[in-house]
Amino acid sequence: MATCHCSEPAQCLHRPLLTPAPGYPRLHDRKKTAAAGGGGGVVGEVASILRLTGPMVGAGILLYLRSLVSMVFLGRLGQLPLAGGSLALGFANITGYSVLSGLAGGMDPVCGQAFGAGRTDLLRAALRRTVALLLAASVPISALWLAMRRVLVATGQDADIASVAYAYILCSLPDLVVQSFLHPLRIYLRAQSVTLPLTYAAAAAVLLHVPINFVLVDVLGLGIRGVALGAVCTNLNFLLFLVAYVCVFGMYGGEDSDKKAATPVEEEEGAREWWSLVRLSVHSCMSVCLEWWWYEIMVLLCGVLADPKAAVAAMGVLIQTTSLIYIFPHSLGCAVSTRVGNELGAGRPERARLVARVGLCLGAGLGLVACAFAVSVRGVWARTFTTDDAILKLTAAALPLLGLAELGNCPQTTGCGVLRGSARPEKAAKINVSAFYGVGMPVALALAFRPARLDFRGMWGGMLAAQLVCAALMLRAVLGTDWDEQTERARELTGGGIVDDKQHAEVAKGGADNALFVVVADCV
Repeated sequence: MATCHCSEPAQCLHRPLLTPAPGYPRLHDRKKTAAAGGGGGVVGEVASILRLTGPMVGAGILLYLRSLVSMVFLGRLGQLPLAGGSLALGFANITGYSVLSGLAGGMDPVCGQAFGAGRTDLLRAALRRTVALLLAASVPISALWLAMRRVLVATGQDADIASVAYAYILCSLPDLVVQSFLHPLRIYLRAQSVTLPLTYAAAAAVLLHVPINFVLVDVLGLGIRGVALGAVCTNLNFLLFLVAYVCVFGMYGGEDSDKKAATPVEEEEGAREWWSLVRLSVHSCMSVCLEWWWYEIMVLLCGVLADPKAAVAAMGVLIQTTSLIYIFPHSLGCAVSTRVGNELGAGRPERARLVARVGLCLGAGLGLVACAFAVSVRGVWARTFTTDDAILKLTAAALPLLGLAELGNCPQTTGCGVLRGSARPEKAAKINVSAFYGVGMPVALALAFRPARLDFRGMWGGMLAAQLVCAALMLRAVLGTDWDEQTERARELTGGGIVDDKQHAEVAKGGADNALFVVVADCV
């Protein structure tokens, strides 16, 4: 912003993140442009958000099915491979995938706002730098994965299960490199409102997932290593399909100022830009990981309840359930983040405010649907996974609490998207710390153990408390936003330019073309 109003100057993000080139490739220079909204009031904004959300939901469900296929192949190998593979996946999620996903989120506001401002060269610079950052982060993660067996044995895990898990995670090491490219590329496309190709690429990759696993596991007899390599191959195929789309449609073209010899002043500015990107990424990583890790902690705590085997198994079923439901608010949050970033970058604070409010309303409506779903299937849902009576009873008792928690989770996930799109991931991280660890954890312990002794239901009572508090804090943060101030911050972040009216017209025209393309594709 022009005048910094930050209460914590040390965390001020108002310096330009990426120095603009002398001549910017404008939006109308692109062969194609995606939907960016920009008109139509509330109804038009709802259509813009849903047009972005739909394809991302499709891609999310397809990738969820990929995970289920991997679990089926693990289950066919026997109890030990299933236990080892599950342990390896949990370890990989906590120490690797959550970190890379969170770090990649740092480029989200940069790309969204840069596209809204017509600075397409800034998107390319952010993409390159984020890939480099994730590759660098993969080095210590790889070292930790290589030491996984010793870590698991030292913490009391069964030696046989630890050995199987170690074999799985060793074969998953290449996935860190794949994810270092895949996460930034998905954000790069989404920032330009290009989401339908994500669904097509995911569908093509998932279609190949079953035959790849069959060849690796059954034909070549690689066992659990084949399942791990199959997941890596599927993610690699997903990445290659997206790269092919980018190349075919010329979405990574133009000259960049980075190719020119830099002066000492430019090098110093470049170092500051790198530090700003790292700070955004770290705050985004904290926001993602703090919530992600909470679920893993819940699983660990289930191991000390009255019936630990049934509790851990029931928690696994419920985690799978909430992961499926989460696809919808997460996709909505990503769409809202993109729209908020685009409008702030285009210098339209009132439109950004409208996006935020419409997004929160959609999130609240989605929460009601998710709650109704969880409550309505409480008596039959767990039978999809097991026939054990103890697990069925625990799951049926907890599903209504899970549904109530979604009343808070859906709007708070959308609110997190608003904060991310306006380059405020540090605020989202603080809210997650306060809600999940300041409120949720103590409430869960008090309800599950002493004084309430509600056991398994108490754990989900803590989750309910955390989500409701998180939603309230997110709502307060979003509704209290000074959108004129955020527009100034966006101008600083993107180098000081605002897209002109002619460019807005081109974007709107591209949005109409993309909407027609989506309708035709859906009809086919």
